[in-house]
Amino acid sequence: MKQEQLINFMPSDKSAGANHSEFVSALHNDSFKVYDIEKKKLKALLKTVDRISLTTDLWRSRPQKIEYMVLTAHFVDPQWKLQKRVLNFVHLPPPRKGPNIADCILTCLREWEIEDKIFTISVDNATANDSCIQILKDNFASNGRLLCNGRLFHVRCCAHILNIMVQHGLQQVKSIIERVHDSVDFLNSSEARLKRFGELVSQYNLQSRKLVLECKTRWNSTYDMLDCAIKFRKVFPRYALHDNSYDCCPDDDEWEKIEKLLQDLKVFKDTTNIISGSEYPTSNLFLTEVHRVKVLLDQKAESPDDFVKSMVQNMKQRFDKYWGECNMLMSIGAVLDPRLKLRVLEITFPKLFPSHVARENISKVRELIYQLYDEYVRMHSSFTDEESSECEVASSVVE
Repeated sequence: MKQEQLINFMPSDKSAGANHSEFVSALHNDSFKVYDIEKKKLKALLKTVDRISLTTDLWRSRPQKIEYMVLTAHFVDPQWKLQKRVLNFVHLPPPRKGPNIADCILTCLREWEIEDKIFTISVDNATANDSCIQILKDNFASNGRLLCNGRLFHVRCCAHILNIMVQHGLQQVKSIIERVHDSVDFLNSSEARLKRFGELVSQYNLQSRKLVLECKTRWNSTYDMLDCAIKFRKVFPRYALHDNSYDCCPDDDEWEKIEKLLQDLKVFKDTTNIISGSEYPTSNLFLTEVHRVKVLLDQKAESPDDFVKSMVQNMKQRFDKYWGECNMLMSIGAVLDPRLKLRVLEITFPKLFPSHVARENISKVRELIYQLYDEYVRMHSSFTDEESSECEVASSVVE
């Protein structure tokens, strides 16, 4: 809508209600016109794509208590550029069981006319997703478009697994994290407190003056909060001398534990940032990053420090649970990296699995790569035969 049109809709004293209603109506109509135009463009683009991978996530809006699902498509366009598009953001009424989620996804895919183009789907580790994936796999298998009999179809979200692992380990230091959280919240709730705290920070000649409050459902925000707060570890007790109402200051022993915790969490944060990229391919990086985490856990599990050892062992339990089986897609992604090839399996698998299991998994990955190659050869051959026949017809017409 043009600026002069917006001005015309500005309400006057006499007709504020009527003009406001007209403005909202016009804005509503224009928004849906733009949506329809963009949807047609995306539909046309998807018709040019042969394979599409999906990611989906579900959550509940706390204020509204309404459950939503977002479905995102990832694909390579005809110009070989990686693309990411949100297809649907829909209300998913209860119960959120596997069949309900599968029905919702299938409805969305039929609306976009891409149900025969799905390559993989990435989901978190919620129990309902297992039955959902099985329903989708059976549905897509019927059209014969699943590569390798669907062995690559189900992808577990690595970032979500890392989040579960770290959250499990952080339970051991929950009380310490709460004291830091309460300290930051206490200072941020008053401009006068922040001003006094800033004056004390100046006395220590510290460059950073920002306090970050965590989002408790995201461990990486907990890391950011602790990483910022530890810069002021000398300032917090000084502030406590000036404000008797501040009673949640961590002591020296707790700050020492936070410092050790941050050293370990730094590896998890770097790994999460690497594999969570959406503007560039990341599948070739997953295996080496998971291997790096495993090496860290193995080393820290033998630490002489009882605090570190206990925390890491909690994380190892979750690691072994979720990565105890060979992730085929993650492995193939690494092998297809020309810098790594099959030798990456020889390096990483002995650390991830017992020796006999490592050898079996290497054989399985190698076999699946050959199977994947053969399927693409058959697909390419069919296209080549069609092109050859078209050329023969064209040449006969010319002759």
